[in-house]
Formats: sequence, structure tokens, C-alpha cells
Amino acid sequence: MPRIPGIRWLDEPEEANYPAAASYLALVVDEKETDRLVKRLRKAPMTTFKAKDIFRASGLPLLGLSNFQVDKNRAKIKAGKPISPLLLVRDSAHGKVVIADGYHRLCAVYSLHQDTPIPCKIA
Repeated sequence: MPRIPGIRWLDEPEEANYPAAASYLALVVDEKETDRLVKRLRKAPMTTFKAKDIFRASGLPLLGLSNFQVDKNRAKIKAGKPISPLLLVRDSAHGKVVIADGYHRLCAVYSLHQDTPIPCKIA
């Protein structure tokens, strides 16, 4: 998987990312669909997408550097600590991608370079 110097990634999402994704997804889909999507995310292979493309596909705004979690993730990156890949869900009905987990990490990485390839799992 391609890497940008200075940004270290874990090989797989952290275990805690899956319940976080489920918590978010439970707000936008019912419980049965949430469970189905999290199971698909767990089984999905790792892939990469550029930071700018994930943003475009999600339609979400870029959080500023003053955001505590974005700043915390930037500090982690600058310290050379590995960060967790993103968990994404395709919303084909709306032509978007849902960032189930990793929005703040995405913002932090994008602030460093928009063409950064970001490892993720997508369901």
C-alpha cells in the first residue's frame, strides 16, 4: 500500500473503530442494517483512496485545525505514531460515501496533503 513519508498507518483498523462506526451508523440506518454493515466492514479488504477523493465523495466539510480531535491526530502524525485506517460505507442511493469512522483522522491527513493515499475498508 502506498505511503506518504511522515504518515504511519496501522495495517488494520483498531478494534475500537468498529463500535465507533456502529454508533455513528445507528444514527443513519436501523439496527439490523448497522449490524450488517459492521460485519461487512470487518470482512472488507484494505484499499486506499486519496484524501481529496474521500472528501469529495462524502460531501462533508473539512474540519479546521482548531478542532481538538483534528489537532490531536495531527500531533500524533507529526510524532510518528501510526494512525488507524478509515471505515467507509458506500451510500449508492445518494451517490455518496459515509465516513463511518475516521472523519477527524481524514481531516488531519488532508490538512497535511490532499493527495495523501489513505488506507481504509469500504463496505
